[in-house]
Amino acid sequence: MNKKGLAILMRTRMKLITPSERSLSPAADEGNNLASSSEINQSDGSIARLARDEKDKIYSQKFHSPGNTYRGFEFVRETMHSAISMNKTEVLDNVLNSFSEGYSSLSHEDRRKLLLILAKEYDLNRTQIREMMKQYLGLELPSVSGEKAQSSGTEDDGSLSAFYRTERNLRHALKPTYEVLFERLNTHPGGLKFLSIIRADILSILTCTKFHKAEQIIINSLTCEDMIEDNIASLRALDSYLKEKLITWLSPAALELHHITWDDSASLLEKIVAYEAVHPISSLTDLKRRLGVGRRCFGYLHPAIPGEPLIFIEVALLKNVAQTIQEVLWDDPPIPECESTCALFYSISSTQPGLAGINLGKFLIKRVIKLVKRDMPHISTFATLSPIPGFMQWLLSKLASQSKLTEAETGGMSRSSAESFGSTFRENILEPEEERALLDSSVEFAAGASGMEVMWNLLTDANFGWINSARLLPVLKPPLMRLCARYLLQEKKRGKALDSVANFHLQNGAELCRNILAIEEDFGSASASWLSNVWSCTFGNKTAGNQETAVQEKLISFQGLFFHNGEAYERQDLPIEKIHRHETKRKMVERLNWMADRSEKGLLQSGGIMVNYVYRLGNIEEYAQSYFSSGHIHTSADLCCYVEPLKENETTRSVSS
Repeated sequence: MNKKGLAILMRTRMKLITPSERSLSPAADEGNNLASSSEINQSDGSIARLARDEKDKIYSQKFHSPGNTYRGFEFVRETMHSAISMNKTEVLDNVLNSFSEGYSSLSHEDRRKLLLILAKEYDLNRTQIREMMKQYLGLELPSVSGEKAQSSGTEDDGSLSAFYRTERNLRHALKPTYEVLFERLNTHPGGLKFLSIIRADILSILTCTKFHKAEQIIINSLTCEDMIEDNIASLRALDSYLKEKLITWLSPAALELHHITWDDSASLLEKIVAYEAVHPISSLTDLKRRLGVGRRCFGYLHPAIPGEPLIFIEVALLKNVAQTIQEVLWDDPPIPECESTCALFYSISSTQPGLAGINLGKFLIKRVIKLVKRDMPHISTFATLSPIPGFMQWLLSKLASQSKLTEAETGGMSRSSAESFGSTFRENILEPEEERALLDSSVEFAAGASGMEVMWNLLTDANFGWINSARLLPVLKPPLMRLCARYLLQEKKRGKALDSVANFHLQNGAELCRNILAIEEDFGSASASWLSNVWSCTFGNKTAGNQETAVQEKLISFQGLFFHNGEAYERQDLPIEKIHRHETKRKMVERLNWMADRSEKGLLQSGGIMVNYVYRLGNIEEYAQSYFSSGHIHTSADLCCYVEPLKENETTRSVSS
């Protein structure tokens, strides 16, 4: 192993996680998991312990030095007040340093108290604003036109001056006092990073609040002040204001798109390992492969946070849109880049939890598409191979609720009550043939009185025994694929896709898609370098005509499925002249990818199913606007066919939250 590789592994192993970083960086645990690899286990454990002990000593001396033995809550509160109220710029930097260092040393509870003080005591002066509004409403509007306006021009100028002055004062009064702290930290070295830490803590408090509400804990019985409704409202206002500021300061114009390679510093590559959130990097070889030939990694960097990407995306250059993640994270050498026609985005990760809700990924994807298209004109397809992180949680919740409903109906509940309860909540989760197949095939694997109970028992098996059963896989595939399509296309939250990854890509202007092939209307020619295993057209009782028979000798095969003039194409031979890569037309077939991610994470999140989204350069803004305004998801008949039977057979269906 070379020195650089050893440095990345050792730095990931020995990195000191401060309390603030621990609460902010859940992805860092993935980096720490790297310690279990064989390469790290071979390193000297005593070196790691010495490094950690030395850093702990420095950390302790920094915040508990003899000259300042008490850096507790009150000290940090005083420095925060000084940072807001002080006008002496020559000492302001020292005050901001003291505040940021002191804040980092606080416990989670003390941070919560301090943020509540910041949100409430340094908010707007609403009494002053009300008085100014009364004053503003009392001003007499100046004359608009006519002789009266000409004769009283001087008076109108004075009246307008009063309006302008009052409006200026109102604008100033409508800015909360804590804006001063945000503005000063933004211009302070390391301040932007610190602001993201503050916002991560605010979001953590608000998330804790939602959790307690979900558990129906009575607010008056809680000891935490942040559980009181007015404090929650103040924290939400603080978060909203800070988020708006961060959006302004992190505009795309202020960000640098950086192509991350193996030649970058070990500290930067260490962060790629630590923050990769979709497909964890398992080894040094895995990291080198993701940065090598046929692969790209791009990140957004900000000058105020040097050497640390705010967000990064990983790209694979392939011949066709991949159906499984194993095709992307393989051990074999990749294809020559000159032969690739597809840029596949297979992972996008944020490194700053405090930037949640700030859609840097939207701008990153668009810039990467333009850059790849410029540097590699032969790339014509831009797609993703995306996880479906919320599918299994949604499905298991549905199965559990239906099982409880069945128990309630067969228990001591009266018939009329059960009928009323069932008519409101009963759903046909499984089709009759799916129910029968599950009951017939699962006798030796899982018990259950119904197909839904059997499915629940199979999917919650900690050993995932069903994925290794040649008997169960074909039985589970139809219902899981159908329900997954329903989850992606029909389950909404506030009019948008319930799945977080789906919502992200759809609001960026992507389409749900699998195969990116189409039949060209004019039968134009195309290169066959990217084609293999062509599926061709079955016209039923119709014939393809003389044009097809004239080119029977030019046949290849491609594993896929597509439509042409409303006709379904199935496995046969198709003239190459009739096929080309589809870039601008909307006709395409969408398909979920079965058993695309067989990792434990993939099985827990989505039963191993993954989905492709496609970014079409000419339609990105149109599709994004359509989704934003109406929640419309651009998809084709192939994927819709999974959910159309559901609409026809369902008589009662609960409303999605």
